[in-house]
This record gives sequence, structure tokens and C-alpha cells, in this order.
Amino acid sequence: MHSLINHFRIAGLSVSTGSVRRSFIADGQANGIPMAQLERVAKTIGLRDRMVSTPDVTALDLCEDATRRLLSEMNLDASSIDAIIFVTQTPDHSQPNNASLLHGRLGLSKSTLAFDLAQGCAGWVTGLHQAALLCAHGGAGRVLLCAGDTLSHLTNKNDRAADPLFGDAGSATIVERTGQPNPMHFIFGADGKGASSIIVPAGGARQPASELTRIETADTSGNLHHAENLHLDGAEIFNFSLREIPPAIQSVMQHGGYTVASTDALILHQANKFIVESVALKVGFAKDKAPAGIVEKFGNQSSASIPCALIDALGDALSQKPLKLAGCGFGVGLSWGAFAGEVGPLILAPIQPYPASP
Repeated sequence: MHSLINHFRIAGLSVSTGSVRRSFIADGQANGIPMAQLERVAKTIGLRDRMVSTPDVTALDLCEDATRRLLSEMNLDASSIDAIIFVTQTPDHSQPNNASLLHGRLGLSKSTLAFDLAQGCAGWVTGLHQAALLCAHGGAGRVLLCAGDTLSHLTNKNDRAADPLFGDAGSATIVERTGQPNPMHFIFGADGKGASSIIVPAGGARQPASELTRIETADTSGNLHHAENLHLDGAEIFNFSLREIPPAIQSVMQHGGYTVASTDALILHQANKFIVESVALKVGFAKDKAPAGIVEKFGNQSSASIPCALIDALGDALSQKPLKLAGCGFGVGLSWGAFAGEVGPLILAPIQPYPASP
């Protein structure tokens, strides 16, 4: 699906990460994995450090912290927010939604719209599209888009295929209505037949959590997990990424009249370094225009990874001037969302762990 939306802008960005730093090398050595193997994987996949949250900290907490810091940085009152969109797959409860809980924490007006989107790695782009629609066509002047997950809480510590990948983070994005055209193009797609490639089998209505769903089993590689853990099919995810994502990026750039030469940067979901570099190469972007090192600092942050990449890789430039950007989020579903448009200048709050160090 292609969509073109005008008369909105991204006004501010903030990201709060988990407060615990985990090292891929140190964890691997503790599990008896040879150093040469660890270094080879770290170099190829981009696994170095990741920031995870403590068990008592949720995506709601991380996004609340990111929101409060961003509102302070922008000198905005929370009462100016007309809608909250909360993108997460790790909500505090099955009911009520995280947006309503954050609405209460921030003390917003009863006239404020609040809803969740159950999206993963494509979620920030999907949420941005919904926020833009509310600003351009729905009467909202300012929308708070929160996107984040605590996926490290869902992985099994003895699953080397999944556990080393994920960091935890929550992002806050302020989207505002403007009187200027400023078009942004979006492309969305899905392949539900591949849904089992990234899945938590138990814990929902289809297979409720029980003692049986917490019985661990080993796969052919010796990785342990149970049905309430996040399961990944790495080979299929890689194939999906190279099959679907480059055409989506090329399509959205074509709709926007962008070329590789005229685009300042390609910002991709930071799944891992190898996937980011492979997708960028297939589209035709040089490494210096397609940041891929964010995952080495924070881990795969699900829907918060694009905001984190924007701040970490392009923050200095974005705070000063507009940039022509293309990007894509992709993953669980399987689903993807690509965008092309001008972003900036905007206000950024620094990437910061929560709780912050004393």
C-alpha cells in the first residue's frame, strides 16, 4: 500500500534505553564459547553491547521517561497533546492498553485520543503514518507517538539464537500539524504466511500460559527455550529481509522522486549489522549513508530502533537542518513499512538509560 501525507512534521525525538549493559563477548565467554568464534560473530552480525531493562521496568516506563524528557527539552506542556499512539508488543497488561495508562500518568485531558498498535519492528513507521493522518486529516495539532519493547524479557537466557540480539528501549516522537506541504511517502506490506518466523507461541488466547508452556526443550543447535519465549528463524528472517525490503525502499523513493544520490541517508530498523548492510547494498547505498552500527551499542530495539538510529547517527545534522531521508522498519508479522521525506530541523533529547545512573 502506498500513502502520501502532507501538512505534518516530526518536531522532536527521544529514546530511553534499559539501564543494564550486557556484553556479547563476556556472556559468550561465560558460556564457554571460544573467543575466536565470538569475535567472528560480533564482527559479522554486529553484536557487542546491548542495553536491557531490569525485570521491573516495562516499555511503558521507558516511553514515559522518554516522553517527559522530550517535553522538557521542547518546553511543551503535556496538556498540548491531542492524541497518544503507543506502539508495543510488550504491554503492561492485555487490558487496558499502554496508551491509556500513559495518558493517566501524564494527566492528560479527557478529550485526548489514546490507543495502542500491536506492531513490532515496523511499528514506528506505522505509528508515524497514523500520527500524520491525525494531524493532516483528523483535527489533531500535536500527537505523541511512543514506540518500544522489552523483548529481552521474552528471550531464554540459554537461547544463543535469540537472547544476544535484543536490547530494550522506549521512544517518544512529537508529530505536529503544519501549514506547509512537506510531503512524506509511505509504503506498507505484510506476509502473514511467514508469521511463525518470529513468534511467542504461548501466553495469548490461543495457547494460555501454564506450567506446560514453561517446559524447556532444546533445538538442534542445543539452544533452550519454552513456548512463552520469543522464537526466531534467523535464516527465514534474513531471506525475507533481502526479498521484500529493498523493493519497498526503491518503491517509496520512486514515489517521492528520490534517488540514492539525492537522499542524505537510509535509516533502517537495526535488526543486525549484516542485515542492514546487505539491504542497503542491494538498494545501492554506500555504508556511510546507511548507518548500521547502532545495534552494536544498544542491541535490536524493535520499534524504537529507527528513532534511536536517527538520534545516534544523524542527531547533530537533524537538529540544525532538514535532511532527505528514506527508511524502513521490518520484522514480526511478517510486516514492513518504508518512508521517504524531509525530516528536520527538530529537537532531540539525548539517548539515556532508565533509570538514569545517579
